[in-house]
Amino acid sequence: MASLYIAAPQKSSGKTTLSIGLCREFTRRGLVVQPFKKGPDYIDPLWLGQAAGRSCFNLDFHTMSESEIRSAFARELGAADLGLIEGNVGLFDSTRLDGAHSNAELAKLIGAPVVLVVNCHGLARGIAPLLQGYLAFDPELDIAGVILNKVGGGRHGENLVRVVEHYTDLPVLGLLRRTDEISIDERHLGLMPSNETEDAEVWIERIRARIADQVDLDRLLEIAEHAPTPEPEPVGVIQPARDGDLVRIGIARDAAFGFYYPDDLRALAAGGAELVPFSPISDSVLPEVDALFIGGGFPEYRMAELEDNRLMRQAIRDFVADDRPLYAECGGLMYLCSRLCWKGERRSMVGALDADVEMCDRPQGRGYVRLSETEAFPWPRLESAPPDEIAAHEFHHSAILKPDPDWRYGYTVRRGTGIDGSHDGIVQGNLLACYSHLRAVGGNRWTDRFLAHIRRTL
Repeated sequence: MASLYIAAPQKSSGKTTLSIGLCREFTRRGLVVQPFKKGPDYIDPLWLGQAAGRSCFNLDFHTMSESEIRSAFARELGAADLGLIEGNVGLFDSTRLDGAHSNAELAKLIGAPVVLVVNCHGLARGIAPLLQGYLAFDPELDIAGVILNKVGGGRHGENLVRVVEHYTDLPVLGLLRRTDEISIDERHLGLMPSNETEDAEVWIERIRARIADQVDLDRLLEIAEHAPTPEPEPVGVIQPARDGDLVRIGIARDAAFGFYYPDDLRALAAGGAELVPFSPISDSVLPEVDALFIGGGFPEYRMAELEDNRLMRQAIRDFVADDRPLYAECGGLMYLCSRLCWKGERRSMVGALDADVEMCDRPQGRGYVRLSETEAFPWPRLESAPPDEIAAHEFHHSAILKPDPDWRYGYTVRRGTGIDGSHDGIVQGNLLACYSHLRAVGGNRWTDRFLAHIRRTL
């Protein structure tokens, strides 16, 4: 059960590209690769999961306790040959002065050796003090090697290797030449999601070929195999539902909607849900289901197609009008509004929520949030009450124009933006629509509560 932690001094250094290529190349060599991503993220995990052929799981200090992180890592890694963790931001970056919740702390928590990816564009001898500083800053951290990215040419690469070998004991595990041939399109929340492009496999193969040619993969595996074997910690067991308790949940999955945490979907299935995919873009009718789950995505990029599918918009509007359970997050919330406005265009959406939503140039809500439930929250409480404050996250460039003053909200926002800076979770009958993204961890068993809510409406 080997593992590698791919980190960098700062964001946009090439971690994701390298991680995608490693996942695919090691998989191609016959290894079972289990990808992980630090922090809340949907887009990078979609690429990593497709490259590895296995769902990518998030490890996040904000929503998970340390014991949950260790348990999740050990559990998922147990059926794999190699665990590959892609970090976020810089290796030591943290809002806390002591570095709590940084990539470095996560790597130490799970015992994964760190491979540092350095953007060398415009960098020469200066790489020496950078690496010396990173090695000295936390002696307990296992920085096992460095990959030099965006190398300009042969002389540039040779000089960088000479400097690194002279001033440090770090092995240079690869030199990645500067090229635009494998640059995945970016947008306001990061990379374009892999579910939006039919060319995802083409890009992954291009990246794989480059990584296989320019990285010492055998040396990487040797480093990975020195990682300690994680020991799973005891966790609560989800009891499978009885046959009579089974419910069917329609889940929106297409090029407009694809932001779902795989462990949440697994929790829904373990709790007795059959997840039935449907496409708001191309399907004309809803499947026969007891409830709907419309997650996040980029509906603004597909708003013309979503508008053109009048039959689906009407079907979902009727579903809400019939007071049937529907849970929507972020992009799903946008889709449920009356109109979506972007770049001078206004397109009709479902219209279950009587408001327009507009895309903005700057983020309207981005980062970790903390929520507390109001009396209007529609889902039943379980034997174990939810935490006093629910840890979640939001990433949106859209804002609802003129929120209805009569709307009821399921959450008070303690930290973050939500709908209006103070509230989130529009409650309209059995509809709950939020900007915040939930995870069924940290005591917030939202999946069990949603299932209980569905069952009591049947």
